Amino acid sequence: MPSFDTVCEANLVEVKNAVENAAKEIATRFDFKGTSAAIELKDKDITMFGDAEFQLTQVEDILRNKLTKRNVDVRFLDKGDVQKIGGDKVKQVVKVRNGIESDAAKKIQRLIKDSKLKVQAAIQGDAVRVTGAKRDDLQAAMAVIRKDMADLPLSFNNFRD
Repeated sequence: MPSFDTVCEANLVEVKNAVENAAKEIATRFDFKGTSAAIELKDKDITMFGDAEFQLTQVEDILRNKLTKRNVDVRFLDKGDVQKIGGDKVKQVVKVRNGIESDAAKKIQRLIKDSKLKVQAAIQGDAVRVTGAKRDDLQAAMAVIRKDMADLPLSFNNFRD
């Protein structure tokens, strides 16, 4: 029975490289000299530091540019709140999404069911497996998912015939 998995996972190696490149640029930029502007990556959390919220937006802009150059979709980033740390310094934690949340998985499952295609969708952990009798139905299901779930950076893997 042909099937494929719908997943939401970033290339963490490219994310790490983008963060390192952004940190290097922040260290060498003239307008950041003598400030606390910095960026670091721990597991799947990117922490940005700055003297003010304006500086955080500049650091985020640098990060977005580096991610885009490395073909990492910026929709993987899930920004947290700006937190004040000692004095007038601020920080912001940005989480890198990995896996489809249960609400989005249920939405995908409902979307497949409502599309009247002859395929079934099953939630398996943080992925959604879609199975069907014909390859064409699976490709139509991919098109439906891409069209209606544009806010998530979904990819399809594990395609079996």
